[in-house]
Amino acid sequence: MSRIGKTPIAIPSGVDVTLAERTVTVTGPQGSLRRVIPGEITLRKDGGAVIIERPNDERRNRALHGLTRSLVANMVTGVTAGYAKELEIVGVGYRAQARAADQIELALGFSHPVVVDAPDGISFEVPTPTRIVVRGIDKERVGQVAADIRKIRKPEPYKGKGVRYAGEVVQRKAGKAAK
Repeated sequence: MSRIGKTPIAIPSGVDVTLAERTVTVTGPQGSLRRVIPGEITLRKDGGAVIIERPNDERRNRALHGLTRSLVANMVTGVTAGYAKELEIVGVGYRAQARAADQIELALGFSHPVVVDAPDGISFEVPTPTRIVVRGIDKERVGQVAADIRKIRKPEPYKGKGVRYAGEVVQRKAGKAAK
């Protein structure tokens, strides 16, 4: 039995979980999320908790058991607290600037500024010109948008310039040695 999958998901007050056929909908103070449950995994509400069950011990069902539990737990956390991913910009002249509520403009050493639009459910904050905070209720989308911004100018290994996650350690290479 999966240690993660068999753990029930507590439903906090103010959160409503609706189960319909293969779809689970979680609604809370921050918004609403919906997901289709894969395979033969079943969900049931038991008082103030959601329990995930699998029909048998086939390899696919064992894999989906813990995954489904994690996905639903992330939905519950997202609609209550939300998720945030912080990015740092390192480099002389590299900076970020908020243009509108759902846009940021990045100066990353290209001949032109790069404008990034926020998808639905995602918001950007620029507390300082070298920090970007990506916020939203869907953990997957927050992580994907942060990865897309990082992909515009990844940290390079010689000087470490580029966009990186907050706290990310960039392995540095030694430069060319003089004779």
